[in-house]
Formats: sequence, C-alpha cells, structure tokens
Amino acid sequence: MTDEIKKRLCEEIRQSGMTTAELAKRVGVSPEMITRYCTTKKLPRLDTFVRLCRALDVSADYLLGLSD
Repeated sequence: MTDEIKKRLCEEIRQSGMTTAELAKRVGVSPEMITRYCTTKKLPRLDTFVRLCRALDVSADYLLGLSD
C-alpha cells in the first residue's frame, strides 16, 4: 500500500507544476521531507497529509488508493 501512496503522491506533485520548495512551503515541511515522501517508505503525518491533499487539490481517498 505504501508504494501505491508514494506513486500517486509523486504523480500529483509532478502534475501540480509546483517545485518541491513551493509545495514544502505550502505544507509546512522542508523540501527534503517532500523528497523523502516520494523516494523512501516515509509517510507524512496525518496533519501533513491533509495539507498535502489541500495544496495539491486532490482527495485523500485517491492518494490512499481507495478511489480512482
């Protein structure tokens, strides 16, 4: 499941057109942390996950693989 979340998150980040630094600033984490979410098994905390969904304008269900 972690791989599916990582894959969808990375795709949404690419499609957003935002830089890692821009997204990190909107979400309130470091750019390095955004990179870790895409390249490691590290998942964001729940509150960070919600801010990521809002910043990327994507549903949590989609990122979690619960919907297409």
